[in-house]
Amino acid sequence: MSPVEPRELLGALFDAAVAAADPSAAIAAHLPPAPKGRTVVIGAGKGSAQMAAALEHIWKGSLEGMVVTRYGYGCPTRAIATIEAAHPVPDASGLEASRRLFDAVSDLNEDDLLIALISGGGSSLLPSPPAGFGLEDEIALNEALLASGAPISVMNTIRKHFSTIKGGRLAAATKARVVTFVASDIPGDNPALVASGPTIPDAATRADALRSIEQYGLRLPDRIIKHIRSPEADAPLPSDRGMERNHHYIVSSARLSLQAAAEKARHFGVQAIILSDAIEGESRDVAAVHAAIARETALHDQPFSKPVVLLSGGETTVTLHQKGGRGGRNAEFALSAALAIEGYDIEVLAADTDGIDGSEDNAGAFANGSTLGRFRSAGIDGRSMLSRHDSYSAFEKMGDLFVTGPTGVNINDFRAVLIR
Repeated sequence: MSPVEPRELLGALFDAAVAAADPSAAIAAHLPPAPKGRTVVIGAGKGSAQMAAALEHIWKGSLEGMVVTRYGYGCPTRAIATIEAAHPVPDASGLEASRRLFDAVSDLNEDDLLIALISGGGSSLLPSPPAGFGLEDEIALNEALLASGAPISVMNTIRKHFSTIKGGRLAAATKARVVTFVASDIPGDNPALVASGPTIPDAATRADALRSIEQYGLRLPDRIIKHIRSPEADAPLPSDRGMERNHHYIVSSARLSLQAAAEKARHFGVQAIILSDAIEGESRDVAAVHAAIARETALHDQPFSKPVVLLSGGETTVTLHQKGGRGGRNAEFALSAALAIEGYDIEVLAADTDGIDGSEDNAGAFANGSTLGRFRSAGIDGRSMLSRHDSYSAFEKMGDLFVTGPTGVNINDFRAVLIR
C-alpha cells in the first residue's frame, strides 16, 4: 500500500469520482443534428450550469435558452442564461424559473429542437404548483418529504403528482423534438426520476403516490391529498402521442464514478471493492452495515483481504424523529460509523458529490477508529449528537468536516471505507 495518508487517499478517490462525472464527453457522443429551426436549451439541477457550459463548447450552431441551478452553483456561459434558486426548499426564484422555462418551450414547433440538461436537485429548483396552490404549498410538501425518510424515487413520484412541470409535463408543453441529457443521482439510474423528470414521463400513477404517502406516514395538508387523488394530478405517460420521438441519454452516474474511484485506489496499491452504486436506507443503519463488514475484514481478512477500500454510492436518508440539529445524511453516516469502528485501523469518508451535504457548507465528514476517543476528550457525546442529528456540530469541533465547495456535478453519495 502507498504511504500516502489515509485522508489524502480517500480525498483523491472522491476527486476521481467527481472528475468521472464530467458530462462533456458523453454529451458530445450523443449530440443530435442541428434542426431546421431553432435550438433552445433548458435545464434544471445542481449540475445544469456546468452541463450548459459543456454544451456551448461542443455545439457548432446557434443556440439559446436558460437553466436553473442552486445558489452558488452557476458558472460562466455565453448564450444560455443561468438562474439561481433555492435548494432543498424551493423559493420564489425557482417559481419564476419554472414560468420562464414554460415560456421558452411553448412557442416552439416541429422544426425546432429542445435540448434539456437535467441533474439532481431539479425537483426543488422547479416549483410549479397546480392551479389554486402557491409556493407555500410546495414548501410544505417538500419539507414533509425531506423529513420522511422516504427514498428519492418515492419522493419524486409524489412530487410529480403535485406539479405542472414535473413528470414529463414540460416536454408535453412543446411541439419541438426533445433530447434530454441526464446526470443521474437516482439509485438505479431511472432517468424519469432525476429532478422528477420534467421532460421524461414514467408509468408511476397517482395511486402509486397515494400508496407511498400512506406507507411513509406523510402528514400532508388535506387539500394537497385531495389534489393528488383527483384526475388533475395525472401526469403524461411514455406512450402519449408525441413522446415517442423524444430521446434521452444518461451522461453521468454513480456506477461510472465508483469505477473511476476504484481505478484510482489501485493506482495507490489498494484493492477496491464496489459494494453497490444504489444503496438506500437510513444513514445510520447503512453505516452500521458498512462498519460490520469493515470490522470483519480488519479482524479476519474476510470477506475481503487488507488493505482494501470499500466503495458505495446511492442515496441514504435521515428520518427526523425530533427537530434536527446541523448535518446531512453523509455526516450522519460518518458519525454512525465512528460509533462502530472505535479502536480499529479503519478510515471513513462519506460525502455528497455535489459538494454540499444537506444545507450546510460541507460535502461530508471523515471518521476513524480514534474519532470517539477524541470526541470524549473534547466533551462531546457522540451517541447523543447522533440521536439529535447534529453530526455537523460534532465533526466541526474536531476539524473532521470534508469541505470541497460546489463541484458542479451531482451523482449522489460517495462512501469510502479504508481498512489498512
